[in-house]
Amino acid sequence: MYQAATGAQTFGYVLILIAGVALVAGIIWAFRLGAKVREREPAPPRPDEQPKMPPGGPVHETREVREPDEVPRAADESERLTPHQLGNVGTKRAADQSRPRWTPGSSGSFGGGGGGRT
Repeated sequence: MYQAATGAQTFGYVLILIAGVALVAGIIWAFRLGAKVREREPAPPRPDEQPKMPPGGPVHETREVREPDEVPRAADESERLTPHQLGNVGTKRAADQSRPRWTPGSSGSFGGGGGGRT
C-alpha cells in the first residue's frame, strides 16, 4: 500500500532541510551583527544637546528681486580674467524691488480657465 521513499527523494528532502537551516542561521547571524554595530554607534542626543532657537528669534527668509550682473571685461584683449575676478554670484540686487504683476485681462497662467486677453 505504501511505497518506500527512494534515495533521490530522500536526498532532495535533506537538501531542502539543510538549506532552510542555513537560511535561518544566516538571518540570526545578520541580526546579531546589526545589534553589535548599533551598540558601537553613539547614543542619540540628550534634550540639552538639541539645537536651540537663536536669541533674536527665528530667522526668516528675505525676498528680493534680482537682475543679471554684467560680466567684467578685460582691460586688454590679450588679458584673461581669472575666476576670482569674475565673482561668485551671477546676479545682483535690482534697484526696483516692486514685484511684477499680471497684466489686466490676462488669464494668469496657461489653462487657468480665465477668459484671456480679449
